[in-house]
Amino acid sequence: MKPAAFDYVAPSSLEAAVAALAAADGDGKVMAGGQSLMPLLNFRMARPSLIVDLTRIPGLSFIERRADTIAIGALTRHAELEFSELVAKHLPVMAAAMPHVAHLAIRNRGTIGGSLSHADPAAELPMLAVFYDATIRVQGPDGRRDIAAEDFFVSALANCLEPEEIVFEIEFPVLTSHTGWAFEEVARRFGDFALACIAVSLGLREGRIADARVAVMGVADTPRRLREVEASLRGTEGGPDAATKFASAVRACLSPTDDIHVSAEYRKSLIGSLAEKAFATAWARTAGVRP
Repeated sequence: MKPAAFDYVAPSSLEAAVAALAAADGDGKVMAGGQSLMPLLNFRMARPSLIVDLTRIPGLSFIERRADTIAIGALTRHAELEFSELVAKHLPVMAAAMPHVAHLAIRNRGTIGGSLSHADPAAELPMLAVFYDATIRVQGPDGRRDIAAEDFFVSALANCLEPEEIVFEIEFPVLTSHTGWAFEEVARRFGDFALACIAVSLGLREGRIADARVAVMGVADTPRRLREVEASLRGTEGGPDAATKFASAVRACLSPTDDIHVSAEYRKSLIGSLAEKAFATAWARTAGVRP
């Protein structure tokens, strides 16, 4: 397959890239790693009149600590996140999730900004952005704005960006008080999109859960932060039945639908099983036990 004809520009600044998109009048597409866009072009599922290539813009690929956050440039590759010591130390759930993203060849090309903008509900990075309560920074013709990750994803493969806006940076808060975490995912084959996935992180005070983070993907049109489940965990202990109760709470607040891969019933059962395992692993880590 070959894409339909399009014009191509590779600006050397973010402002020039935004201007090129604005001139395309809604018929332009941004290319970063190209791992999502190129298949869409080749199958002619996308037929833009203009491709704006961001790869020649300096300063968009970095991972750095800023006080209690980790800032990541939009052109940072998945593989850089996977092997970053800074990510492993301060964003351990992200480090655990990265090997699940497709295959190494794709991780060497795909970018965090591209993954977030593509907004696939079964992709790891959108869920991680919601899980960590990340701030997504974008540039448009009228300047820059910050978007909370939970507001960024609108529905499957849809985000809240205006046609002329470009993601240039994402900032992830470090969960400094959390000592236990887990990431669990199931896919049909290694490298496939997830059928279901859950991330859990726990912070304790005097042996009880003082703060919790829970997010899921693959079970709704967007990644979801389960704040009601988080609230139910506060003040509780990880006793013998805690993981089972946690799994029941997760299942109770989700209503997946049937699709070509699995039934809604199977997916709901699967996320419950993953939730039980994830909670047990996260609780073990709070006690210093390495799973």
